[in-house]
Amino acid sequence: MSEKKRVIIDTDTAGDDTIAILTALHYFQVEGIMITGGNVQFDQQVENALYTVQVAGKSGLVPVYKGHEGPIMGIGQKEHRTVEDVHGKDGMGDSFFEKAIQSPEKGHAVDFLIEAVHNNPGEIHLIAIAPLTNIAMAIKKDPTIVSKIPHLYIMGGTNNALGNITPSAEYNFYVDPEAAKIVLHSGIPITMVGWEMCTQYSIMDDNDHEEIEALGTKGAKFFKDVNKVVMRFNKTVHRLNGTTHPDTLLAAVAADEKMMTKSNLYHVDVETVGELTRGYSLVDINNRLERTRNVRVCEAIDRDAFKDMLLDVLKSIN
Repeated sequence: MSEKKRVIIDTDTAGDDTIAILTALHYFQVEGIMITGGNVQFDQQVENALYTVQVAGKSGLVPVYKGHEGPIMGIGQKEHRTVEDVHGKDGMGDSFFEKAIQSPEKGHAVDFLIEAVHNNPGEIHLIAIAPLTNIAMAIKKDPTIVSKIPHLYIMGGTNNALGNITPSAEYNFYVDPEAAKIVLHSGIPITMVGWEMCTQYSIMDDNDHEEIEALGTKGAKFFKDVNKVVMRFNKTVHRLNGTTHPDTLLAAVAADEKMMTKSNLYHVDVETVGELTRGYSLVDINNRLERTRNVRVCEAIDRDAFKDMLLDVLKSIN
């Protein structure tokens, strides 16, 4: 068997982030996990990541680093918008799990990323399932890392589709559009999986949940626990019949790009100032702007392959 690809995960750990982390731990050699301000209160996100590593049976083997607690332009008392209504007060479906054994590392996530990339040039891929603050700040602090990162997989934005936090914006880009702009224009090879891929291909409905529950594993129970609140939220707010798994979808695509059955290279940019469109991702599918095509945008996914991968991951955690 070939050696596992090495990755660093950047997450704002709540519900689906946890399943994405379990997927990455299953398929990759995870060098570390960085925490970015996002879904729920920052220290809760750190705890959620540590607990997820524990669920996977890898406590003490995967370091977790605290990064930036809020967006680049977050100043004064104004905090970014967290989404406990989507994921529960603890970000884990109101499961309130026991405290994790492992503690976070002392160093800052940005310094960890810069050092890891320089020590392993061309070796470490990035899986970004959070606002892009940490990665943007690492690029600003040391632009020489750009040429040493072989690929960055981003869950974020939309491709000419409805957003999930506002009608025009997806949450990760909305929280820190300035960071998204820095990263998208950095020159790192990027694959983007937008929110519309999630609503088209990742939804697990009641029947899927029954199938997962029937696995009877610790992984299956964890999946059910962390998704309790989001199932209700999706049915009432997004009008979607099931739980959504954008971050896990991204991790799955990174693990097996053949799962992505259609993609194209487009010019992608982010609106940072619009009154109604802050965080909107512009995907120039007809090349009207005639600008550099900087992002490979995922446009279709083999849904059965994704579900099979999810079941495999949950089955393996006992």
